[in-house]
Amino acid sequence: MSETSRARVHFGLDRPEVRDFGGRLPVALAVPGAEGLALSALGWQAVWRLLTDDQALAVERVFCRPDEAPMAEDSGRPLADFPVVAFSLCYEEDYLPAAAALTAADIPLTRDKRPDFPIVMGGGPLAFLNPAPFLPALDLLFVGEAEAGLPEVLAALRRAVLSGADKAACLAAVAHMPGVLVPGVTRTPVARACATDADAATVLADPAHSCFVSGHAAFRDMFLVEVNRGCPYGCRFCAAGYVYRPPRQARMAALQTLIEDVSPRKVGLVGTALTDWPDLLPFLAWLRERGTKFSLSSVRADGITPELLTILRQAGLRTLTLALEAPSERLRRAANKHLSLDALENAVALAGKYGINHLKFYVIVGWPGECPEDFDDLAPLLARVAEAASIGKGKRGVAHATLSVNPLVPKPATPMQWAPMASVAAIEAAYARVREAAKPLPGFRVEVENASMARMQGLLARGDERLFPLIEAAAASGSFRRALKTWDGDEAFYLDRERDKDEVFPWDIVDIGVSRDFLWREWERYQQGVPTAKCPPAGCAVCKRCR
Repeated sequence: MSETSRARVHFGLDRPEVRDFGGRLPVALAVPGAEGLALSALGWQAVWRLLTDDQALAVERVFCRPDEAPMAEDSGRPLADFPVVAFSLCYEEDYLPAAAALTAADIPLTRDKRPDFPIVMGGGPLAFLNPAPFLPALDLLFVGEAEAGLPEVLAALRRAVLSGADKAACLAAVAHMPGVLVPGVTRTPVARACATDADAATVLADPAHSCFVSGHAAFRDMFLVEVNRGCPYGCRFCAAGYVYRPPRQARMAALQTLIEDVSPRKVGLVGTALTDWPDLLPFLAWLRERGTKFSLSSVRADGITPELLTILRQAGLRTLTLALEAPSERLRRAANKHLSLDALENAVALAGKYGINHLKFYVIVGWPGECPEDFDDLAPLLARVAEAASIGKGKRGVAHATLSVNPLVPKPATPMQWAPMASVAAIEAAYARVREAAKPLPGFRVEVENASMARMQGLLARGDERLFPLIEAAAASGSFRRALKTWDGDEAFYLDRERDKDEVFPWDIVDIGVSRDFLWREWERYQQGVPTAKCPPAGCAVCKRCR
């Protein structure tokens, strides 16, 4: 038996093809994508673990592959046979495959055409960012972190379903539970359910981890573990820094126990600010001593040290990814990036010294108030970085570097929710300026995101229920780009204007816990270029999330 096969059996991926549901409630846990996406999605796997712990539920995996009628991986049952269909919604692009899966399963796409079962529910990050564009398809939305109440909601649904209640009565039975939004029934806004330790609000009491290890996953044969959730830095463009407040960190002992129980060959550490975890170096040293391979999802420049790079290089790391974000110091300060250029130069110099082969930098363009002069700083900065790391100068430094350039998508639940999005022309002009800055430097390559697709993401991120016909058309045509040509809505209304302070947003149906007044002050601070201190380790009451 191969290592992958042993892992699959260990984690319960291979199950009998036919299951006896008995008195259990069948639940289809659906991912809007193929198997590789699902097996790389830590949140979806965490939900699987939580729900399969309840023996009164019969939870089955459904991967929504293009051009296929969705069926349960474990029993082969069609999606329409399940009384509860639960979609994990992580990205705006997930709306298309989720809608297509319902259509392919002969399940009416809108809830008003589904008076009977199944109950179609949604959860995941989109549920507490802006679920409005897809809300017409959903009977029920779980708003928040799954471990903060989702199992209880499914248990209540089971009791109602098995008692013989009709669909409306089942939904009424859960409509007022914490984190639940039943459209037309639940009073809004619904507070995001947040999993916090009663005794220590900044401790991640139940870190998410892989349930499946597979060669089909994007992170092949890797056991993923969550080191921290949320981010204390409060970058004004990053939703994760607001919707996952308060920032929480796992206890090293809890992760060690998990690793010892599972004994994986390779561990992937997942988090938004891994180098802020005080136990990072001791934990990596412990993994190395027990012969467990590992990789890190992200690091900050100011967290790069000789000790860390020594451990990472011994583990085989050849690529280091750093977030530069904006092209100028002015915009980085406005964005509250907290990036020290001295720390950046030190990090890349250490990368060159310790044998890192490839540096990757994330750069965002299309900032509110961005001007051509902001790119005047970029060429000197890149030259400084290239010199420090000896990029492209043979064996004595870093072989090559990549600038991954993406447009800013002003997301709900961030200070940018009031900002307009840059036009395609402005984004393309910014791309050209980045290419020009990098052109003289050997070893540098520039990669860019399609500007039109980024605008589509922005439209879905900032839209309301009037965007649902666009999602329906995309599911029918197989493409948002094709659907946009026939959509009669006003894209500019959603993307091209700055919002008034008191405008009612479609996503106001959700209360993420961070006050609107705090977000507005942060938007004003962006415009003024004034930084805000990061969240203190013990939490505070300023943004109201820790109150």
